[in-house]
Amino acid sequence: MRPPLVNFRRLQVATPWPLVWAVTIAFLLVRLAALVVRLAVWAVRHWRAWPGVVLVLVAVDVHRSHGWWPHLLVLLVAAAAGGLWWWRGRDSFHRLVVLRAVTVWRRLWVYRRQWHEAMTLCGLVKKYDDGEKVPELLSVRCSYATDEVVLRMPRGQNPEVYQKAARDLAYSFGTRHCRVFSGRRHPAPHRSGRLAWLLRLVDRVRFRDRPRHVWLVFIRRDPLTRIVAPLPVPARPDFTALPLGLREDLAVYCLRLLATHVLVGGATRMGKGSVIWSLIRSLAAGIRSGLVRVWAIDPKGGMELAIGRPLFSRYVDDDWSRMADLLEDAVARMRARQQILRGKVRVHTPTVDEPLIVIVIDEIAALLAYLPDSEIRNRIAHALGLLLSQGAGLGVLVVAATQDPRKEVVSVRDLFPTRIALGLTERGHVDLLLGDGARDRGALADQIPLSGKGVAYVLLDGQPEPARVRFSYIPDDLIRDMAATFPAPPETQPEPEPVPAPAKPARAPGNGRHTYRPTPPKQAAPLLPPSLLNALDLPNGGEPR
Repeated sequence: MRPPLVNFRRLQVATPWPLVWAVTIAFLLVRLAALVVRLAVWAVRHWRAWPGVVLVLVAVDVHRSHGWWPHLLVLLVAAAAGGLWWWRGRDSFHRLVVLRAVTVWRRLWVYRRQWHEAMTLCGLVKKYDDGEKVPELLSVRCSYATDEVVLRMPRGQNPEVYQKAARDLAYSFGTRHCRVFSGRRHPAPHRSGRLAWLLRLVDRVRFRDRPRHVWLVFIRRDPLTRIVAPLPVPARPDFTALPLGLREDLAVYCLRLLATHVLVGGATRMGKGSVIWSLIRSLAAGIRSGLVRVWAIDPKGGMELAIGRPLFSRYVDDDWSRMADLLEDAVARMRARQQILRGKVRVHTPTVDEPLIVIVIDEIAALLAYLPDSEIRNRIAHALGLLLSQGAGLGVLVVAATQDPRKEVVSVRDLFPTRIALGLTERGHVDLLLGDGARDRGALADQIPLSGKGVAYVLLDGQPEPARVRFSYIPDDLIRDMAATFPAPPETQPEPEPVPAPAKPARAPGNGRHTYRPTPPKQAAPLLPPSLLNALDLPNGGEPR
């Protein structure tokens, strides 16, 4: 006979041991499975450490079996192989060995060691449920000049918090500049070959959108303190990627000129000429072949652009009326292309027969704000408004420079999609040129020193945060050499369209009365006929009586 579950006489409850053991074992199995999963996730995240762990285990086993001499022999062989590698392939050695060693060192010693302290003092740690939520350090990648740190934000934060704390973060980790990016800085690579489909699937996971990830770029050493040498002239210009200078991560900065207008703003002697001549140099091969036509306007009397006169198909620097005529001719070319391309394409493709027309204006404020003749100024403003609003897709582009980006000076400022901010004199000019909030996102153009001529902040495609670049410096002798090597072919002027005579206004219906309006006399005509004038002249001196 089985005993009762409850013994009311002794007030005791019999323990169901099978149920207890079953629950306990199930709980332990669940915890063990969770631990195994966490360990697997940790191992996958730190897969780069697997070779090091295996190497340490092998080294310990060899030391127990044979002592220290195998380790010394391996070090000598590795040193010899590394020296030979460095001698024969220095670039690959630096990229695969030196930079990886620097990355491991800085991740462990500079960032991991003081991460919690720096995040707390910079105000980036969140308080929740009597605990702290610290931004998680995910990876560190070092280049020759920068450290790219990827972190995961705690819930309740956005990238603007890190943009405001950028200077504090820079000085906390021993640098002077910190750039904050809310999106991935490098796009997914282009895959080709038999396994391209598999690699694309992997890239779809690797390069997927991660809204909670923030990229911090610390500038260890500023590579933009040195003058950038002129870049090679491309054999055929790629209008989607024209090389103009270097970025702060030592990558080549390429400007997308196709279907856009460019406004360059900067104080005097801060490098606007470097931007213009770097752009012209990248277009030089296309200028010689006739694929590109550069029309230049220099309101400063040719002090900047006259040195490269052979590069320009049309050039004006001394006549305000001719400048207005040039812009109106560009509008006429644009209208003609509209008739040809209407309903066929949305963006013009440059050809020799229909080349890309780039209108370079060295100081646009002189045409829009400081021109004394109001009639010519209105003509120029009207033509520029039409070109900037309609000419991008038709291959008639405007590249203009200005010292003052205020709206009352450059009234067409908002019609420039691409803007470049060189050294500016006032803090507010940064947002006027690059857009609201650009300075808070890191565009400190008002803090560029006088020694940083050619250093600028630009907006890259797909990134709201401005990038810091330095344009190449083109000396005068090189400009003369470019003008002699890449002269523009003769410009074929279009036939002027006949202007129809104004129609006479119809006679208004009335009572038939005619109102007399005297015709003003011609000032050049004499008051007396020539025969009467000769008769009145005296024979001795030609003095009238």
